[in-house]
Amino acid sequence: MTIIHVDGTQYVVDGSKNLLHTCLSLKLDLPYFCWHPALGSVGSCRLCAVKRYHNDQDCQGSIIMSCMTRAIDNIFISLEDPEVKEFRRNILELLMINHPHDCPVCEEAGNCHLQDMLVMTGHYKRRYRFNKRTHYNQYLGPFISHEMNRCIVCYRCIRFYKDYAHGNDLGVYGIHNNIYFGRVKDGILENEFSGNLVEICPTGVFTDKTASQQYTRKWDLQFAPSICAHCSVGCNTSPGERYGNIVKIDNRYHGAINHYFLCDRGRFSYGYVNLLDRPRWPQALRPDHTVELNTLEIMNKTTTILKNAKKIIGIGSARASLESNFALRELVGEENFYLGMTGSEQTRLSLILKILCQSGIYSPTLREIENYDVILLLGEDLTQTSPRLALSVRQAVKNKSHPEDDHQNEKNLGALFLTNIDSTRLDDIALWKYYASPAEQARIGYALAHKLDSNSPKVSLSITLSDQVNVIAKTLQKAKKSLIISGSNAGSDELIKAAANIATALKNTSESEVGLILLPAEVNSIGLGLLSRNIKSLETAIEQLQNGVSDTLLIMENDLYRIFPHNIMDEVLTKISNVIVIDHQNTKTIGKANIIFSAASFAESTGTVVNYEGRAQRFFKVYDPSYYDSRFQLKESWRWLHLLKCQLTTSNIKWFNIDHVIQACIESCPKLKGIKDVCPDVKVRIHGQKIVRKSKQYSGGSSILANINVHEKPIPQDPDSMLTFSREGTNNPFVERQHISFAWYPGWNSPQAWNKFQNKIGGTLHHGDPGQRLIKTKKDKNFSFFESSVEGCNNETEILQIVPYYHLFGSEEMSQRTPVIQKCMPSTYIMLNNIDANQLGVRVKTIVELSVMNMVLHLPVKVSDHLPSGLIGLPLGFPGLPLCLNGKKIDYITNIHHK
Repeated sequence: MTIIHVDGTQYVVDGSKNLLHTCLSLKLDLPYFCWHPALGSVGSCRLCAVKRYHNDQDCQGSIIMSCMTRAIDNIFISLEDPEVKEFRRNILELLMINHPHDCPVCEEAGNCHLQDMLVMTGHYKRRYRFNKRTHYNQYLGPFISHEMNRCIVCYRCIRFYKDYAHGNDLGVYGIHNNIYFGRVKDGILENEFSGNLVEICPTGVFTDKTASQQYTRKWDLQFAPSICAHCSVGCNTSPGERYGNIVKIDNRYHGAINHYFLCDRGRFSYGYVNLLDRPRWPQALRPDHTVELNTLEIMNKTTTILKNAKKIIGIGSARASLESNFALRELVGEENFYLGMTGSEQTRLSLILKILCQSGIYSPTLREIENYDVILLLGEDLTQTSPRLALSVRQAVKNKSHPEDDHQNEKNLGALFLTNIDSTRLDDIALWKYYASPAEQARIGYALAHKLDSNSPKVSLSITLSDQVNVIAKTLQKAKKSLIISGSNAGSDELIKAAANIATALKNTSESEVGLILLPAEVNSIGLGLLSRNIKSLETAIEQLQNGVSDTLLIMENDLYRIFPHNIMDEVLTKISNVIVIDHQNTKTIGKANIIFSAASFAESTGTVVNYEGRAQRFFKVYDPSYYDSRFQLKESWRWLHLLKCQLTTSNIKWFNIDHVIQACIESCPKLKGIKDVCPDVKVRIHGQKIVRKSKQYSGGSSILANINVHEKPIPQDPDSMLTFSREGTNNPFVERQHISFAWYPGWNSPQAWNKFQNKIGGTLHHGDPGQRLIKTKKDKNFSFFESSVEGCNNETEILQIVPYYHLFGSEEMSQRTPVIQKCMPSTYIMLNNIDANQLGVRVKTIVELSVMNMVLHLPVKVSDHLPSGLIGLPLGFPGLPLCLNGKKIDYITNIHHK
C-alpha cells in the first residue's frame, strides 16, 4: 500500500492509480473534464491541477496535472492551495470563452458536469465580450441531438466512440481553437453504443433526442432502479418518469455488469411503455366491440369461465417476472403450465441450465470478461443479440496484443476466434473467423474439444480446418484465462454442447482459468427454466388446443403470433371457447382474446429476473399510472392471477406484497431461495425513512394535476419495496443499500455522481453490487462430455434450411414496438448466398416467393458473400417471421417474376 498526504492529511491508498483517481476514491472533490473512469487520462483539459510539494517543509511547490501523475509513496499534494485554485478557475474561464450561456434552454441543465465544475471552481463572472465561435450542428439520427457550439474540447466523445466502442463514423476535425467533433457528413451514428455520448459528454453537445421530445429536467423526473428487459445480460438502468410517461433511461452503475455503459437498444427502447393503444383497464370482447370492465366485473366473469372450463392451459413468458410466472403456475397447476417458448428453445434452455449447474465451470460477469486472454465465440452474433457483452469482448481483445503466430509471448496473449453463419460486427477484432452452417460450426467445436482432451468425442475435419483447430487449441492452452461463448440464438443444440465440451476439455488438460458463457434468448429465460420442473413444449399445448382437449387458454405477457405462423394461430385461437390474455401491449394475440387483463409493464411493477450468469435481480415500479388517471387499472400479472385463484378457490388473499409471493415461490421451488436476498424486505427502513424516487430539487409536484383539481393528491403507496414516491426520504450514498434510484450527490448532478456511490472509482458500490447468484459453480461427478451428432452429416448443396439473422433494432419483441426504434429497423428480407442467388436468377431487391410451414412469404433478396450455400437467412422475430422457423427446411423458393 501507498501513503499520500493531501492538504496535511495522511491517507493509505492503492498506489497503482493516478492522483485524480485516488483523490476521487477518497471522496475528495477535485474538478476534471477529460478524464473518465473507463477511458483513462489524456491531460487535455488541465482542470485537475493540484500543487505538489517535495516534502512537508516545502511551502512553494509546483502545479501538476493529477490525472497524469501516479500516487507514489509519500507524495505531498494540495487541492486547496490558493494558487492552484486560481489556476483551475482560469482554465474554466478559458474553456467558457466560446461556450454559449444557454443553460435555460439546454437539455443538459441540471445534469451537466460543466455546471458542477463551474460551481466547484468558483468561476461565476463572464469577462469575454467578443463574438463566440460558432459551428454547424449535424443530424446524427433519431437518438442523438448535436449542439457543437457547447463543446469544450475534452475529447471524451471521440475517445469513447472510436477508442473504446470502436465506432468509425465519428471523428475529430480542425486545429487549434477550431476543433469539430462530428461526422464527415450528416447521418445516423452507426455504433451500437452511440447513446452513451449523452452521459460521456460533460456538456450539452450530445443530448438525448428522445427525451427532448418530452422536455423536462432531471430534477423533475421520478426514478427507480430497474433492469434492462431486452436481452439476457441484465444491465442495470434508471428509468425516469414525468406526467405518466417514461421520458428517458439512464445507465445505473453496476460494478460487475454494465459498469458505465448501455447499448442503444437498452437506452432508447422504452417508448413501448408510453403507447396509447395499450390495454389500461380490463376488457371483455363482444362480437363487434370491446367493453371496459372494473376489477370486480372482470374477476367475476373470468372466475365463471375458469370454473366451467374443461381444461385450462396457462402459457407463461420469459419477458415476465419470476413472480408472475409462478403465480400463473399456481393458478393453472404445474401440469398445465407451459414456459411460452418453442420446444427446441426449451431444449436448448434445459441444456444451458444443465451445463451451468453441473459442469463446475464459472460463468464470468461483463467486467470479468475484460480480463480474459483468449476468447472463442461459437455461433452467436453478440453485437446484435447481447451488445453490452460484445463491448466487453472488445475490451478484452483491446487490452491484450494479438498473437501473430505460434511463437507468441505466453504472458502477452490476446485473441478472439469466432464462427458464425455470416460476418459480424466483431470480425474486425477477430484473429480468425469462419462462416459455416450451425452444424459445421459445432463440428469444429467438437474437433477442438477432442484436440484438447482425447476423451472428448472425435469428429472428422478437412486438413485446412484441422490445422486451424490446432492453432486455436495451442492458443487456448497457453492462455492464463480463456473464455468460451455460445448460446441458444443460433438455434443449435450442438453448438451449446460443443462449447461445453471445449470448456470441459480445457479445464481438464490445462492450467488456464476457464470461463463459459451460454446465452439464452430473453431477459428471464434462466429464471423461467429454474422455475419449471416438468418441461413441456409449447407445441404440445398447441396440439391439445387443436384437438379440443382444452377449451380455455390463459396467456400471460406473450404474443403467440411472434412464435408461430399466423395461419396456425388463427386456426387454433378461433377453435377455443375462451382466450384470456394478461399483457401490457396490444399484441395480435390480444386481438383474439375474449378477456383482457391490463398488466403493468416493467415501469409500473416490481419483480425479479435472472440473467445469463444465474444472477437474480430486482426491478422496481417507477410510477403509479392510477395517480394520473383513476380509470387506469394496471396491476402486476401476479396480482391479477392471485386474485383469480383466491376467488376461484374462495380463499382469502395471501399475497399482499411481493415478499409474500417470493416466500411462496421459495417454498415451492427451494433452488430459487436466493431471490429473497436480492433486495431488502419491503418493511426495511433507513433511519426510519424509505429511499426516495425523486430528488430534493423536484419541483412542480402540486401542479402536475392542477388542470384537473387544484387540491394535490396524496402520493401513491408502494407495498412492494422500500422506495417511496416522494422526495422525502434518503438518498445518502453511504448508507447500507445497493438499490439506487438515481445518481445525485451535493455538488455532483451529472452521471459522474456515480463516483460517490462506489467503494473506489470503477469498483463495486459501497455495499456491494445488486443481485444474487442462484447457480453455484459446482462440478457434478456424473457430468461428462456430450456425444456429437454432427459426425456423418453432409453439407446441403441445395437451398433447404432457414437460419436466423439478428438485428439490434427489430429482433427483440418489446423494442420493435417503440416508434423511434422502428425508424432504425431494416425491412424484412431474405439473405442468399451469391451462388444460390445466381442459380435462382435473382439479384439484390428481387422479390422471391418462399414456402415453409404452410406459409407463403414474398420477400426482397439480399446477397451475402459469406453465408454458406444451402442456407436461407431470415430476420426471425420481425413481424410476420415467427421464431419457430429457426432451423426449418423450406418447401420451395422461386423467383416470383419467373413463376
